[in-house]
Amino acid sequence: MKFKRTQVEDIHINLTPMIDCLLFILVFLLLSTTFNQFSRMNLTLPDAQGVPPKQYEHKIEVVVDASGHYSINGQSIASKEVVDLNTAIKQISNERRDLMFVIAADAKATHQDVIRVMDVAGQLGFVNINISTKVPSRGY
Repeated sequence: MKFKRTQVEDIHINLTPMIDCLLFILVFLLLSTTFNQFSRMNLTLPDAQGVPPKQYEHKIEVVVDASGHYSINGQSIASKEVVDLNTAIKQISNERRDLMFVIAADAKATHQDVIRVMDVAGQLGFVNINISTKVPSRGY
């Protein structure tokens, strides 16, 4: 007896519908996602409007240069340490906390150096803390 052999058909998997679904999901996710850049922050800094500076009889002016060195009322401080800065401000202020406290920082001074001065002034109890600016030139 001769048996008829069944022919095995080749199995074909049609991937086109699956690829269509994946592309649809990808497009949906791309359109519904918001992309925020948390690493960058756009700042609009205010300009000085050229208000005439007030003259004070007694004031404490702390200058921070580009390398982070401090000078108080023209006297340079030997180190960058908070303790030395604190001691020098105490000596110049003579326990008067109502004096005008002005911070003049170089444009290339680090933020940490300026904050260190502000922190020391706050710890000592100064209430009139100002940051000096220069009036921008009007020429274009």
